[in-house]
Parts: sequence; C-alpha cells; structure tokens
Amino acid sequence: MYIRQHFSTITRHRILVMKHCFRAGMYWQGLTHDLSKYSWTEFSKGCKYWQGNRSPNNAEREDTGVSLSWLHHKGRNRHHFEYWIDYEVDSERMIGGMPMPRKYIAEMVMDRVAACKIYMADTYNDAMPYKYFMKSYDRLWFVHDDVKRDLKFLLGMLRARGEKETFRYIRYVYLKKDRKPNAKVEKQG
Repeated sequence: MYIRQHFSTITRHRILVMKHCFRAGMYWQGLTHDLSKYSWTEFSKGCKYWQGNRSPNNAEREDTGVSLSWLHHKGRNRHHFEYWIDYEVDSERMIGGMPMPRKYIAEMVMDRVAACKIYMADTYNDAMPYKYFMKSYDRLWFVHDDVKRDLKFLLGMLRARGEKETFRYIRYVYLKKDRKPNAKVEKQG
C-alpha cells in the first residue's frame, strides 16, 4: 500500500488544478475539484495501485478487468466527458455523449494540464495535454462533437500560445460567451 505517496499525488494534483481554475476565474470548481478521490472507494484503490507515473485506475483495470475507482469517480465529477454519456434519442447508436456546459469543459482543460504536469514532471511542456488528447481523438465516438471541438481548440491554443494566454482566454472569452454547451468557439484571428 502506497498511502503517503497516493495522498501526496492526488493532493498535489488538486492544488495545481485549483491554482489553474483560480487563474481562469473558476473559484468554486477549483475548491471542489476531485474531492471524490478522498472517498474510501477511490482512495483505497489508489493506494493499492499507485505507481507515481500514471493513473492508478489503469493499473486496477489491468489487474481486475475493471476500475471500480474510475466508475465511482466519473459518476461524480462533471468535468469528465464520461459523466455525460446517456442514451441517445433518435439515433442509430444506443448511447452517446451529451453536450457539456462550458465551465466543465474548461475545468477538464485544467485537469488535463495538471495531470500532465504531475505525471510528466520535469519533461512537461504546453504541447503535452494536446498530444495526449489527440492520441485517442478518433476513438472518442462517444463524446459530443461540440465537446471534442472545444477541447481540441483550447488544448491547441495552449500548445500554440501557452498557459497564460489560454487561461486568460478561458476566463474572459470562453466562459463569458453563450453558456449553452453547443455554442461555437470563435476562432481567434
């Protein structure tokens, strides 16, 4: 059991997400981000499967075939697109992704940046969250097209323009626009 190590990892991640969220004006989301990781369901599995260089959920999944920790986590944290999976009405697919409110897409950006910083440590650069997202982009059929588009745009901006400008854009433009989840992100010229 890696109790201290796992506690340290998730706490450092939460603090980093909190700082990023605060910079983007998302104070409540920063304060409440990933609190479920301290629940017994998630924390106990994290301690058992902690490795320090990747999510314990992957190790649990490899060991048992399913990550009970992840199932618990994604059902309680709206910044994961898996939270927004539902039955589709009038579709050939049975299930699919629903639109996400922009504040959760923005929190997902902060979460991905912080996770890359924690797991990549000294090798982190602003292109890593984009590269990680794009590795699975074509397999994300269950994610709403607007969510994929916004996430690709915001992580692409991070890669091209850096953290300061991207977080400022999220705070003063992205979150201020039409709050409907399917509102289009204007391309910056």
